[in-house]
Amino acid sequence: MSEIKTNKLSSLTGTDNNITIDPDGTGDTIIASGNLGVGTTSPIGKLMVKDGTSSPSALVVRQTSEGGSAALSLDSIFNNASNTDKEIASIKLGVVTNGSATPNADIRFETMQGGTLSEAMKIQSNGTILLGKADTTGSTGGFLFNKNGNGFGAVSGGPVLYLNRMTTTGVNLQFRMNNSPVGSVSVTSSSTSYNTSSDHRLKENVTAITSATDRLKQLNPVRFNFIADADTTVDGFLAHEVQDVVPEAITGTKDAVDSEGNPEYQGIDQSKLVPLLVATIQEQQAAIEALTARVTALEAN
Repeated sequence: MSEIKTNKLSSLTGTDNNITIDPDGTGDTIIASGNLGVGTTSPIGKLMVKDGTSSPSALVVRQTSEGGSAALSLDSIFNNASNTDKEIASIKLGVVTNGSATPNADIRFETMQGGTLSEAMKIQSNGTILLGKADTTGSTGGFLFNKNGNGFGAVSGGPVLYLNRMTTTGVNLQFRMNNSPVGSVSVTSSSTSYNTSSDHRLKENVTAITSATDRLKQLNPVRFNFIADADTTVDGFLAHEVQDVVPEAITGTKDAVDSEGNPEYQGIDQSKLVPLLVATIQEQQAAIEALTARVTALEAN
């Protein structure tokens, strides 16, 4: 088919049976091989929208109603009796304050589970992110991320992250290495436990701690304040000093810097000092009991 030109915005090129819409002379809006390209002459999918500038947006999807209508829905063949198309997921732009001159809008993500479409995630206008929960109260399960720390009850300075377990005790957070669990944070109705791997089946070459008192005496507990918090004095240790005595309690290397010369600060897990403390107490208790026995024997004579 030969090329057809009109005084409108389109032309039909017969050499490749593509339809080019050319309002600005760039020829970069095209229907080619059943694919529609906007801003590109080589669409790689049924619809490809491309923009080489920072403004305006490459793709604008706009709803005209307020209150939570879906601006974008994902449909698929649903395996039901009629085998008809059915919405399986959607992204909704919901206006919180309808009719206001300066409304607040959130973004809601809905997914299908068990044949029912329900809200799975929400980004509120204040930056709060909800996963698996529909509101910011503590009465529903799920995750809440709040950049301002104003979560349940809008308490100023509240937690930024809530991990809320509902009806049973158990693990709220699990840490894994190479897909094997190595630690967790678990809760009961009244307490929290911070757990690290300790099962005997994970260990070998188990021996008693010796010379614990000598090693403990090498530790140098001090009082100090952090530079960023000059008004608060605390008890603690200097990481590089502890590293010589209990190296597993320390992460990082003394005075380390990155490739740009920025400090890479050391950290300490003070719970790793507990076995040494217990072993020292046991050694001291054994010495006390031995001395007590000698005194008793001397007094008996």
